[in-house]
Amino acid sequence: MTQRALDSSGEQTPGSSRPTMIDAGAELDPVHPMEPPPARRPDGLSTAEVAERVARGEVNDVPVRSSRSVTEIVRANVFTRFNLIIGVLWVIMLFVAPIQDSLFGFVIVANTGIGIIQEWRAKKTLDSLAVIGEAKPTVRRDGVAAEISTSEIVLGDLVELGPGDKVVVDGTVSEADSLEIDESLLTGEADPVIKRAGDPVMSGSFVVAGGGAFTATKVGREAYAAQLAEEASRFTLVHSELRSGISTILKYVTWMMVPTAIGLIISQLVVKDNNFKESVARTVGGIVPMIPEGLVLLTSVAFAIGVVRLGRKQCLVQELPAIEGLARVDVVCLDKTGTLTEGGMDVTEVRPLNGSDEAYVTQVLRTFGSSDPRPNASLQAIIDAYPASAGDAESWTVTDAMPFSSARKYSGAALTEADGTDSVWLLGAPDVLLSEGDATLTEIEQLNEQGLRVLLLARAEGELDAPGAAAGAAPTALVVLEQRLRPDAGDTLAYFADQNVATKVISGDNAVSVGAVAGKLGLAGAENTLDARRLPTDPDEMATAMEENAVFGRVTPQQKRDMVAALQSRGHTVAMTGDGVNDVLALKDADIGVSMGSGSEATRAVAQIVLLNNSFATLPSVVAEGRRVIGNITRVATLFLTKTVYSVLLAILVVCFQVEYPFLPRHLTLLSTLTIGVPAFFLALAPNKERAQPHFVRRVMRYAIPSGVIAAAATFATYLVARHYYSGEGALEAETSAATLTLFLVSMWVLAIIARPYTWWRVGLVAAMGLGFLIVLVVPWLQDFFALKLVGAPMPWTAVGIAVAAAALLEFTWRWVGRRFGM
Repeated sequence: MTQRALDSSGEQTPGSSRPTMIDAGAELDPVHPMEPPPARRPDGLSTAEVAERVARGEVNDVPVRSSRSVTEIVRANVFTRFNLIIGVLWVIMLFVAPIQDSLFGFVIVANTGIGIIQEWRAKKTLDSLAVIGEAKPTVRRDGVAAEISTSEIVLGDLVELGPGDKVVVDGTVSEADSLEIDESLLTGEADPVIKRAGDPVMSGSFVVAGGGAFTATKVGREAYAAQLAEEASRFTLVHSELRSGISTILKYVTWMMVPTAIGLIISQLVVKDNNFKESVARTVGGIVPMIPEGLVLLTSVAFAIGVVRLGRKQCLVQELPAIEGLARVDVVCLDKTGTLTEGGMDVTEVRPLNGSDEAYVTQVLRTFGSSDPRPNASLQAIIDAYPASAGDAESWTVTDAMPFSSARKYSGAALTEADGTDSVWLLGAPDVLLSEGDATLTEIEQLNEQGLRVLLLARAEGELDAPGAAAGAAPTALVVLEQRLRPDAGDTLAYFADQNVATKVISGDNAVSVGAVAGKLGLAGAENTLDARRLPTDPDEMATAMEENAVFGRVTPQQKRDMVAALQSRGHTVAMTGDGVNDVLALKDADIGVSMGSGSEATRAVAQIVLLNNSFATLPSVVAEGRRVIGNITRVATLFLTKTVYSVLLAILVVCFQVEYPFLPRHLTLLSTLTIGVPAFFLALAPNKERAQPHFVRRVMRYAIPSGVIAAAATFATYLVARHYYSGEGALEAETSAATLTLFLVSMWVLAIIARPYTWWRVGLVAAMGLGFLIVLVVPWLQDFFALKLVGAPMPWTAVGIAVAAAALLEFTWRWVGRRFGM
């Protein structure tokens, strides 16, 4: 039964968590003590009073942004550690070498510009979607209730509340009609708190039952959860395995690069007595390729383009890593209502029980429908089937009401009938209101097996709010409801099955009925249903039950939360979808929370992904986008880090052998563009349905290290052979050309491996890069520009032979690593 926060004497009743809420508020905001309850203003503020408060600045002006500002985007893309290093080297090269040795700087400028533009596009998409999905509280002014933007609320506004509404500013309750508010997101207390007139409410809490209104006493940055709300709504590029893995890689690269670069500088400028400018150019040529400068850019671009693509499908990504997170999900927990079924329902039949008069039952239902100003879907179906008439209002009246609660599984109303008789009625789950052995349950079970939803109308003996009011209630009628299945839900469930993602349907409805609905949609294992009241409380046993069954009924909000935690304890990555207030706690605790756009304000506030079109069928697009990002970035990261590894090793070999560094910056700019930069851009944005795998850094380095070692060894071997073959003037240029040919061919083979499985455009991409290098070798002015000219026939063919041997070793190594560790 409903618990009251205070009894008539003002004493706290058991189960109330109101003192905890007051203490939490006082502790976090000691500067602003709780104001006394304001005088009741049933009509709200007048237009003139609102204007006065706006003029005084008493407006809820907390800047809630869905994305970084343009300034932050530019700063994040321009002022990076590697941009600083490359920028310094670029300036040096502009003074000491021809422009072609400074091309790497222009590439970085272009990359940075691309990154800024793409993230700005993502920002525009997110901001426009955030406006669509923004909470619109109902505020009463001049006696008229209207929805306004959260930022337009002023101090003293009268804000109306209903089930699922989020409290957007701090205030004091002015009106309460069985108002129950969940403050668990603020205080950690799981039980809803009954609120009466004069009680405080805090921003960040939400209504689970009943309705009412409160007067805003703190707005803007003074509100309890203002800072939390601002941070939670901010678009972010951090806190994902992919990005943290790249940060780890860059940290290791820095550690390797610094001592290697110092050794290279000493070797080229001090030990070798060469032309100073030539030595500087070759030193810079050795340092620049150590930096995987395009890797961070491509990751940001891939994520940003993903946001834009999903935005076109009316999917609001409130936290960017959610794209990646959903791609890693292996269990999806679905709330049936609003996800598998559409929000509306239809009354198909009313079956009187125990000789009840059908006309009398119809009148009870007609009056019951007027007991809740904000009916849920079930009660709305009854209202639609039995609309109240003017005569009913005069003959039958509602004297008290108890709104539906997910914890109770029923609602109630106290009625005064036409002849003056008082009666108390309960409407809700039959298996909750009836005793376990009641014969009516067999009849209900048959209806549930057809996928129909059944409510029981029962007459209670005592007072509506008396403890145990449901005990001994007399069954009067069954209300049979038919749920509207989402036409695209079946295809979405099939998609998850094909992708080896387990689907669990979790609902507050009868388990058999939920299983029948899931079975109609083709859910594998829909026959494995479990009533959550029989679910073990031990987390390990609960996890076992969750893995063995697919459909769960009569689940309470706290159980949903426990079920998510149980699955996570087994190493599962869990996504939770929902649209009602009973889903909020589970959405918050899941790895990825997905809310429907038409869902309650509370669910939209805690979810990482909001489906603004209310279509469950959008989820596969989110999964596919995440898999595209993760799979492709893993591929291109291998390209970038292979270059880093061979660059570091070449520098070490040059220092150890005390020889000139074989390349000028122009050579490595050409190689990086053809074997990494251009192909990586296309590969990063290509479709990719590979299931996301954990341990990003480990998986990338397993391939990048051996590839880099082989490339460095082959290139340096060609260089040493060429040093013995060529002599006299122009020998160094000939040696560089031979080494460049080997490194290009080996890098091309790495690209060819990463481009698998082949499609026409992937083959065309690899071929185009090879053709580009061939053009440089045969066009005279390009030969001069890039200082590439193959001299004679024996040495170039030797370079090709070494590259072929290295390619064969690469092929063997990649296959061995794949068999040994898995892709």
